[in-house]
Amino acid sequence: MTYADAIQSLYDLRWFGTKFGLANTLKLADLAGRPQDRLRFIHVAGTNGKGSTCAMLESIYRAAGLRVGLFTSPHLVAFGERIQVNRRLIAEAEVVRRLGELKPLLAQFPPDEHPTFFEVITVMALNHFAAEKCDLVIWETGLGGRLDATNIVTPLASLITNVDYDHQQWLGETLEKIAEEKAGIIKPGIPALTAASRPEALAVIAGIARGRGAPLTIITAADTRPPLLKGARLALQGEHQKLNAALAVATVRALNGQIPVDDRLVQAGLGAVDWPGRLQVLSLRGGGEVLLDGAHNMAGVETLVSALTERFGKKSLTLILGILQDKDWPAMCRRLAPLADRIFPVRVASDRAAKPEDLVAVCREANAAAEVESCDSLKEALGKAGQTSPVVVTGSLYLVGEALALLAPQETVRDERPLNEWSGGTCHAGDGETTPLS
Repeated sequence: MTYADAIQSLYDLRWFGTKFGLANTLKLADLAGRPQDRLRFIHVAGTNGKGSTCAMLESIYRAAGLRVGLFTSPHLVAFGERIQVNRRLIAEAEVVRRLGELKPLLAQFPPDEHPTFFEVITVMALNHFAAEKCDLVIWETGLGGRLDATNIVTPLASLITNVDYDHQQWLGETLEKIAEEKAGIIKPGIPALTAASRPEALAVIAGIARGRGAPLTIITAADTRPPLLKGARLALQGEHQKLNAALAVATVRALNGQIPVDDRLVQAGLGAVDWPGRLQVLSLRGGGEVLLDGAHNMAGVETLVSALTERFGKKSLTLILGILQDKDWPAMCRRLAPLADRIFPVRVASDRAAKPEDLVAVCREANAAAEVESCDSLKEALGKAGQTSPVVVTGSLYLVGEALALLAPQETVRDERPLNEWSGGTCHAGDGETTPLS
């Protein structure tokens, strides 16, 4: 099997849709020898900020000299971004090896119970991290938590960054239901930490933690000031990252008895974090700059609006916007459009993309004074944007990945963004019974 064959095999797994539940992942991991039992984890769930918090934790523990695995999703450009050891993407040869290890095991599943793409790569990652003898794995949920494939592990700590509206069709229409799904990663007796602030969500998280005897630490805006973040200089931009950093630092301190980390190394790690696509600024050769941010729901948009106001003030902006149809794209457009003098909606490279002409109509209604014009491609939009004002590309991590592939090709290896595509499916409980996720 070549690397191209392996990627095609992974792509073919999309036909099995999305099945929430632990039965398949547990069975596949059991067949693979339970690699999760040879690893230590910090499990991270939440609506926004999961990736940034994971990146901070990874950087801190790597600065402390540990060999750290990092499992995140989606990838921006290359599949290997999902599975990293000490921030080195899994090598192509290792992708082939790990998938080859699982192929005979996948043949033991009935066709109607075949593991999905995410279930397979979850066990691939476990095998890889075990083979690489990782001291610690920073382990991000894919969607939700309770029935997410990543929830087969027993971590050192369970983190919930925040709870807001996103993926309601899967997680439930209320914050209480969404919180219940995310708090499903909390394990009996295992420390839990959260930066959630919505009272209705926090009440659910606290209730589940109490019921499972899991000591709960709640991080608030007060923790973004000394002493918790005393002396810290954050590499990631935006006020919101201070709360993510506070959650990461509180986690490190909670686990200090098991994995000691000196405060100096905590600060070094926070100052060296690299996490593309989140308020990332790229300087163009001819001058000017493009800011990339994967704000893909209303909570993310609110954070982006605050960051843009902080960075640019009342300076005129050019907005390139692409959003998925299953997001609250009208509300996102209405919030972002007033910030820009020029707006170029584009189609995200996804079967789930919202139509640019629909975005145009909402943006014009929200900002009648702006120049609003749909573009057939991101490349066309960037060409029209020029370099007369700061350009902001946002609305979807898929669009940010495309921008990185166009503007920073030296930082990418292969463009494997289509692997991010997934379709709806059923939700399977741990006993194999099909149930609604919420």
